Amino acid sequence: MTTPTTDATAAGVRPARGGTPEPPPPLAPDTTSAERLAMAEQYGLRPLNVRPPLGEYIRDLMGRWSFIRVLATSTAYARNQTNYLGQLWAVLNPILNAAVYVLIFGILLGVTRDMGNSIAFIVVGVFTYRFIESSVTGGAKSISGKTQLLRSLHFPRAVMPISTVLSLLATLIPALAVMCVMVLLSGYIPGYQTMKVTWWWLLLPAAVVLLWIFNTGLAFMMARAVATTPDLDNIIGFVMRVVMYGSGVIFPLAGYIERMGVSDTVKGILGAVLEHQPVAVYLYLVRSCLTQEESIPQSGLMWALGAVWAVLFFVIGFVVFWRGEERYGRD
Repeated sequence: MTTPTTDATAAGVRPARGGTPEPPPPLAPDTTSAERLAMAEQYGLRPLNVRPPLGEYIRDLMGRWSFIRVLATSTAYARNQTNYLGQLWAVLNPILNAAVYVLIFGILLGVTRDMGNSIAFIVVGVFTYRFIESSVTGGAKSISGKTQLLRSLHFPRAVMPISTVLSLLATLIPALAVMCVMVLLSGYIPGYQTMKVTWWWLLLPAAVVLLWIFNTGLAFMMARAVATTPDLDNIIGFVMRVVMYGSGVIFPLAGYIERMGVSDTVKGILGAVLEHQPVAVYLYLVRSCLTQEESIPQSGLMWALGAVWAVLFFVIGFVVFWRGEERYGRD
């Protein structure tokens, strides 16, 4: 006659005194660490949060373009989904910002009274700069605000800043159409220079593409900086405000530089630096496409600078971001 066995006895666990089972002995692996590494390499497995070589990283990133596109479009759609007006706010926000700056600086303070059409000048500046500012702030939060996603999925982390700027570009396109309409309508206001559609308008997409590439490079840099030092996120707004007033978004810089009480040599150096820094260059390119101000002549040098700044910031930003790949989601 046999006696039934308990689960503990069947599992090889000896009951201790008092009826409490003792834990089973620890399981020892059947393979060595070298054999496990060889097996992982055989099946194409690799450790998480390890920075791959740059070429492999780029190929992996290019293979995920569909994921980047879907993530960007869903982010752009979800940005205003909870509002009653929905995606209409993507157009209303820059319009309201431009209206405020036109009212305060263009009409009340009259800082652009010497220009032929100050409304067009301010509107183009505000719409363009909003894209730059949103790319900087969005890139700063693209890594630091996505910790759970980064820890749960394995993909090139560069997907996050790229998709962030791409989503902002998707919302910029309808805003650009509104911006062009506002520029044209401003010419019908008495006292303002008439705006006309010229063949220079065809260069607007080229200027926007250069700006998009430049903004993506900025997003890479800000994502790495804020992921490493989160405190930087608190001062981005102040820095971008200084950049706005120092780049000619609302008023032209040339007239104010001339009125500064410094030597002509200092004026020349300061003017060259302020007018050829990246943000001022892209403001110039968009304005030169849409307006016919005599103070904004068409210049091949500025287009060349726009291309150089875009490539330089994108390459440097991408390499800087890639070098911190293994730290994202772990710090």
